[in-house]
Amino acid sequence: MSEYIEIRTESGEEPGMLILTTNVRLSEGIAERYESPEALEEGSPLAQALAWVPGIRRLQLREHELTVWYDPGVAQHVVIADLSAAIRDFFL
Repeated sequence: MSEYIEIRTESGEEPGMLILTTNVRLSEGIAERYESPEALEEGSPLAQALAWVPGIRRLQLREHELTVWYDPGVAQHVVIADLSAAIRDFFL
């Protein structure tokens, strides 16, 4: 199934911010907001699956969109690769 999961990324309005858009629904209804890595560990099953990605400071899931604020000390391509892998693994 992973070959059918499409993920597009774009830089956000702030440094250390990314927006990932996918063809799979990431959340239902209102946006899920997680203000810390610890909150991710106690969140929805998908949030828990994303909690291991290094450098995440905050995260929001809304329908097909994931917005993440990450530590600027972590390379953007690493954050993108880790988030993409976690999403694909979750939906397999």
